[in-house]
Amino acid sequence: MRRNLRVTLWGAILLSLAALLSVFVFCFFGVPAQKTEAAQAPGAPGGATHPVLVELFTSEGCSSCPPADALLESLDDQPIPGLQLIVLSEHVTYWDHDGWKDPNSSSLLTDRQSSYEDALGLNSPYTPQIIVDGTRILRVGDRQGAREILEKEKATSNFPMRIEALTVNNGNPAALRARIATDRAGDRQSGEVYVALALNRVESEVSSGENNGRHLVHVAVVTQLMKIGKLQKGETFEHEVEFRLSAKEDPKNMRVVAFVQEPGPGKVLGAVVRKPIS
Repeated sequence: MRRNLRVTLWGAILLSLAALLSVFVFCFFGVPAQKTEAAQAPGAPGGATHPVLVELFTSEGCSSCPPADALLESLDDQPIPGLQLIVLSEHVTYWDHDGWKDPNSSSLLTDRQSSYEDALGLNSPYTPQIIVDGTRILRVGDRQGAREILEKEKATSNFPMRIEALTVNNGNPAALRARIATDRAGDRQSGEVYVALALNRVESEVSSGENNGRHLVHVAVVTQLMKIGKLQKGETFEHEVEFRLSAKEDPKNMRVVAFVQEPGPGKVLGAVVRKPIS
């Protein structure tokens, strides 16, 4: 009985947090958090939206992470005119020893965050941590700083990327195939090309650890991430990729994200997303 009451209380708290985040997004960005056709269209024509990669390093074992998870979900609803926010939820492993093993965590993503700490000159990794376009840290509670970061991204240059020929082979195991392509890079632009496979939505009932008894919701949860090549100065890039899908990975609940990033990891030069997969 005590446990059911606790779950109910946590549910009420989470609902209140979600409502507060909706108000935060409305007040902060000046528009309702709702999806538009233009924002969801992959590779919107004519540069109508400016793609910005937003990476959240998080963990289900971290009690301060759920508000950041909810904020990422709000950003995925495309609240900022002129920007296409391409979000990724990257679950790290270093909380897994503290009573709850995050089923979405990956040592590969832990290593990616550690690489950022070195590149950004930080002392140690932490959660939740939001990194925008590879170079700027967005703090959940810092309205003015976050506004400045995202507004500055509108003025940065990037070049178009495309995810083409996206198909699913329903064999055993199922496989997803796609072609990643870019326009010609400028004479000063070069970078490493990455592609990520992510679950659109994941729900979890946490039964131990700091979030014991909580129902958690995540968006754009990375299940696979790989570097597929390099974009050279003044050249185009094209590469075929294949992902083997696990039993939990329903193609209708997935998205593919590709991006070019300067080594380091450094500045993200371009990004694109395709979702959902039918």
